[in-house]
Amino acid sequence: MSRQFFHFLVAGGLAACVNFFSRILLNIWMPYSAAIVVAYVFGMVTAFILNRLLVFRDADNALGHQLIWFTAVNVAAVFQTLIVSLLLARIVFPWLDFRWHGETLAHAFGVAVPVLTSFVGHKKLTFRS
Repeated sequence: MSRQFFHFLVAGGLAACVNFFSRILLNIWMPYSAAIVVAYVFGMVTAFILNRLLVFRDADNALGHQLIWFTAVNVAAVFQTLIVSLLLARIVFPWLDFRWHGETLAHAFGVAVPVLTSFVGHKKLTFRS
């Protein structure tokens, strides 16, 4: 594992925590699907800042370019997160009769799914040097 990928995992882990725990709080005031999307935006802002400052410091492309590609890569990732979370929470877990924190565990799996695709997208598109 490269040092850069390790730093990406750390930054992504912190952003995922923001995403994950904010979804739990947001779910008090909004439906599960909406809370997933809004929480993802919170995590995305955290991830951009951490990745720009700590992971891809050598990027020499313009901030505007980075923001556009970061958003595009994360739009793809939020769809992955939403699909996995809903598939597990609404179909797989009920089919398995699994009831212990189903939405929370489904969201945790959903957040983890796009790690590799996001790293490649950010390295090749968002923060290229």
